[in-house]
Amino acid sequence: MALWVLMSCVLSLLVFQVCCSAEHQHNEAGQDPKTLYLWRNQGKGMKRVKRDWIIPPIRVSENSRYVPENLVQIKSDKIFSGVVIYKLEGPGVDQEPKDLFEIDDKTGIIRSKKPLDRERYSSFTLKAFALSPSGERLENPTTIEIVVLDQNDNKPAFTLKEFFGSVPEFSLPGTSVMSVTATDADDPMTENAALSFSIVGQESIPPNAVNKTMFGINYQTGTIYTKDVGLDREVVKKFKLKLEVADMGGEGLRGEAVAIITISDINNHAPQFHQALYSIRAQENVFNVEIGRVSVTDRDEPGTGNWEAKYSILSDPNKNFAIQTDPVSNEGILTVMKPLDFEVKREHKLILTVENINPLSSKTRNQPLSSATVMVTVENQNEAPYFKENPIRIEVPENEKPGKLLKSNIASDPDHSELRFEISKDPEGWLEIKRETGDIFLRGPFNMKSPHVKNNIYSAVIKVTDAGGVSASATVNIILEETNDFPPQLVPLSSSLCSGDNKASPGVLLTAVDEDHHPHAAPFIFYIADPLSLNWTVFDFNDTHAVLRPTVELEAGEYQVPMLVKDSGSPSQRTLTQVNVTVCLCDSYGDCRSESGAFLGSRVGVSFIALIIIIACSSLLLVLLLLAVALNACGRRHHIKKGSGLLVAESEDDVRDNILNYDEQGGGEEDENAFNIDLLWNPHDAPHNPWSFYPGSGIPRGKEPLRKDAPHNLPSPTYPRRPPADPTDIEDYINEGLEAADNDPNVPPYDTALIYDYEGEGSVAGSLSSIVSGSSDGDQDYDYLNDWGPRFQKLANMFDPR
Repeated sequence: MALWVLMSCVLSLLVFQVCCSAEHQHNEAGQDPKTLYLWRNQGKGMKRVKRDWIIPPIRVSENSRYVPENLVQIKSDKIFSGVVIYKLEGPGVDQEPKDLFEIDDKTGIIRSKKPLDRERYSSFTLKAFALSPSGERLENPTTIEIVVLDQNDNKPAFTLKEFFGSVPEFSLPGTSVMSVTATDADDPMTENAALSFSIVGQESIPPNAVNKTMFGINYQTGTIYTKDVGLDREVVKKFKLKLEVADMGGEGLRGEAVAIITISDINNHAPQFHQALYSIRAQENVFNVEIGRVSVTDRDEPGTGNWEAKYSILSDPNKNFAIQTDPVSNEGILTVMKPLDFEVKREHKLILTVENINPLSSKTRNQPLSSATVMVTVENQNEAPYFKENPIRIEVPENEKPGKLLKSNIASDPDHSELRFEISKDPEGWLEIKRETGDIFLRGPFNMKSPHVKNNIYSAVIKVTDAGGVSASATVNIILEETNDFPPQLVPLSSSLCSGDNKASPGVLLTAVDEDHHPHAAPFIFYIADPLSLNWTVFDFNDTHAVLRPTVELEAGEYQVPMLVKDSGSPSQRTLTQVNVTVCLCDSYGDCRSESGAFLGSRVGVSFIALIIIIACSSLLLVLLLLAVALNACGRRHHIKKGSGLLVAESEDDVRDNILNYDEQGGGEEDENAFNIDLLWNPHDAPHNPWSFYPGSGIPRGKEPLRKDAPHNLPSPTYPRRPPADPTDIEDYINEGLEAADNDPNVPPYDTALIYDYEGEGSVAGSLSSIVSGSSDGDQDYDYLNDWGPRFQKLANMFDPR
């Protein structure tokens, strides 16, 4: 129960407080309806803060003539001990645009200072403040919204001064032509900007061509449309409409513009020829040239596909003519496409038709195509003569006799004029031509070796001229056919064979040559002319070579073999000739030997008496040789001297005391007089035995003789007797010897020849002797002979045992 009593007391207190607050507000509001109490204060002690007032927008009319004008007054509902100062901030006060509004800082009255323009600023949002004298903000600022009310102060205006459109001629009523647009700066949500379009005037071009109203306009959308029938481009080209737009639904301010409407063309007129018959002249043999023009009329708009003409030729089976349209004048240009021949046809009849590029409009009744006749007369001209073939081809044997008719009836003239012929070019002067008929004759014999004959073709140039002086030229190609003019020749006419086993001999390789060319030359046929000559046989090696070989073993001597060679010409040519074959004894190289060599190598042999004589002579030579050696040894022992320091070898014929001739080059294995190379021995390597022998011989050397041209009482320097190990050090070896000789006190003070008898270890060159040759004829490669032609193939087979 206590709880219910407490709740009832609280509720009664709240109802009483609300009633008191409503009565207080009613009393304040009755004082001044334009005064707004923005802040409330419930006195001292316990306080309750209420929600701020929601201030509705303040509406101000634009362009007001009553300025300054009080708009509203604000006051604080709190009670202060001091003075309240009011401030106003925002666009139109202290922000752009400035100085449009102000507030009385004591009374709180807000005023407009200048007339407002809604088209520039349609509303303003300001903030109001209540401040103490010290500048302290007493309450939160409040927002004040000022809305500028619109007035009809702007005329509507078209977006363009002139509008352009077009409509096809003969368009049905209601056809949309174009749309026009306009604007109004006033508030579009008011009648001040409610626009209405209208047509207030119509003018035709040309003037007064049409008097009835042909166009209408939708007053809301500005769409212009056709209103009546009768739009003919051939009658009227354009319309000029005067347009008007007004706001306030057509009752307010107004604006004007012009609409220019062009009547576009449709193809409602077919082209028509100016005349039905045309006469044109054309020269013969002239083509790709204009010979005349035809013209048409068309009422459609020039320069369009409705006006442009398209011509056709109906009667021209040979396609000698063509017609094209001039894009500027619309005329038909007639052209000759093929040369006309006066002698064949002197007049041509052409049927022409014409139509437009674009088809006729469906709004036009069907009309037949316009046609015209053109008569083309061909004018005769002096035509040039012509050759029936160019180049003129003549095939003739190369051995044709002079005076032969080579070619006739070579040229003709379209005008049947008399012709004159002449030769313009004939390098060899082989041809002759009849001046009146043009018959070509052979004047001189042909020569295949002429520089003007290339690939068996000889070329000349002839010229023909008619009575009017018009000429033409043609080339004459004479193809010379090969004939069998020359017999074949056989080479060689002499050769040699080795005696012995003639059957194994490779034989004699014969070659046939012919000045003719294929097919009058190779292959050649070889055979022996004498059927009784059984000792020889011949067989073909290839098309141009044959091998002559004996069938029996022949003795050494001279043989004559009659040979016959025949070519493949038709008829064939043959040559009878004699081949001289020498059968002889041959050396190891296959060459014939001398008479003495042949005699010794013959089967006759050497007699017994001759053999005894040879042995006796050999013995005598041996005795003489031994005697010479003994005498030489005795002479060396007689000249031996005692003492030391010898400068020369033991022999008195020491090589150091002699000038040696080295221009002997030897004669191979048959040289019996070669220079004795033992004279070049090295004395430093020689043994001290005074009876030692020369290296490689049985001849004793003896003791070394003393030098008689030098003193022997002084010690001699050591000579560099040891040969250098490397041949490249021979210069140092010689320089050391020279220095020792210059410092030798036993040498007299005059120049003397110092002989250096050591000349090296030997030569790296190989032997040229066939005895020690590392290869034989069997090791040789004769394949390169195959590259020399068919004449050497048989020779390669003969020497190559493989």
